[in-house]
Amino acid sequence: MATNRSFKDIFENQGRKAEKYEERPIVCVQGLGFVGSAMAVATSIAKSDSSELNFNVIGIDLDTKLGNERIDAINKGKFPFNTNDEFLKKSLEDAYEQHNLIATSDESAFSLGDVIIIDIHLDIDFFDDRPILDFSTLEIAIESIAKHIKKGALIIVETTVPPGTCEKVIVPKLEEILTKRKLSLDDIFLAHSYERVMPGDDYLNSIINFWRVFSGMNKESSDLCEDFLSKIININQYPLTRLSSMTSSETAKVLENTYRAVNIALIDEWTKYAELVGIDIFEIVDAIRKRPTHSNMMYPGLGVGGYCLTKDSSFAPAALEQVFGHKNKDFPFSNLSRITNNKMPMHAFSHTLRVFDGDIENKSVLIFGVSYRQDVGDTRFSPSELYAKECLNYGAKIEYFDPHVEFWTELNISSIEQPINFNSYHLLLIAVSHKEFKDFDYNLLDINPSLIIIDAANLLASIGSSRDKYGDRLTILGNGQKYYE
Repeated sequence: MATNRSFKDIFENQGRKAEKYEERPIVCVQGLGFVGSAMAVATSIAKSDSSELNFNVIGIDLDTKLGNERIDAINKGKFPFNTNDEFLKKSLEDAYEQHNLIATSDESAFSLGDVIIIDIHLDIDFFDDRPILDFSTLEIAIESIAKHIKKGALIIVETTVPPGTCEKVIVPKLEEILTKRKLSLDDIFLAHSYERVMPGDDYLNSIINFWRVFSGMNKESSDLCEDFLSKIININQYPLTRLSSMTSSETAKVLENTYRAVNIALIDEWTKYAELVGIDIFEIVDAIRKRPTHSNMMYPGLGVGGYCLTKDSSFAPAALEQVFGHKNKDFPFSNLSRITNNKMPMHAFSHTLRVFDGDIENKSVLIFGVSYRQDVGDTRFSPSELYAKECLNYGAKIEYFDPHVEFWTELNISSIEQPINFNSYHLLLIAVSHKEFKDFDYNLLDINPSLIIIDAANLLASIGSSRDKYGDRLTILGNGQKYYE
């Protein structure tokens, strides 16, 4: 492997000429997934008050098929994930032209980093519904950094981790490797500052124009972290919040996502209530949301998906026992929210069975939207997946249409293309309210007057489509009214 003595070496070893190369502090981003790729772009476009670029950025991912695909995309100035965010795409093109962003699988690049940002996955497994923490992947990632990190460098953990991870898992691993190099923990700096990245139209803005929480393992680490974040985030409008410990920062992210998960789970029972008594929960929530203290009350939907909300509410209960050693402490609301949210897609499936009197064998089901939320191409833990697999278990045939997901990895099928022949299907599930679905010509459904429609996103009502048109063929989750006024 070629020697990397400078950012210029990394650049040229990736087959690019560094004719525009300039010396700047170097930021390494470990992990080029949905968060890391966007963070690398955000850091690469950061500028000083005099409009000078602040950093050279190296994105580092694994030497795997997936990792190399992400690396190759970034090195061509292309974002490695489907996105509607034109600002993000343009910013990456700018970074490509500015010659201050490069990606590699070479771990020795960590030796160049003045700041190293950790953006890797930390999953959680369950055994008999008990969450089990596995830090092995994180420890390997920390080891790869510790083997190369230089004196005076700052590590920032952006990954959502169980409370106590930085102090009780990362610090000991760093000390172990640094000692072998005849270095100590005092030779480097460590902080935690969790990401709040939200893929969609404001993907990049959710990093640079949004609030940040942070804390370091000591005052010096906190100060360095604050200084770095101040260079990439619009702190004039979105001031930073420093907490007293890294465990507090870790807990803030976990509690933040648990709050959202509980909020979503609460509406599940009211969705079913509204259907049973014949009212529209959407108009009720709209009325309640006018009260500022309740403005974030959730709407019904197919279910919860994505990488965070499906697992984060389990982190604190698991950490309390497996990291801090406290047993027999129950988290009834957190645990119930996870269980409730994981079952939410089954409510739409129960309607599917109902409209076909329990027999969906050989019925053709078309799903509109398989990403976990609107206007993104992320299918991780999508509620559409659980719904589709349950249909398949009952012998139904599944196809999908999603302009953001060309290939659905979890089901190993490709999206159908337009024009859609609705005569080919028995049921249409509207799962996600993509912009493209709001603009869709639903008059095309008239070709099949027997087509059953389950609207899990209240999309038909939101675009002004009259329920009278579809009658009993249409089920809207959370709306038990027979007709709209």
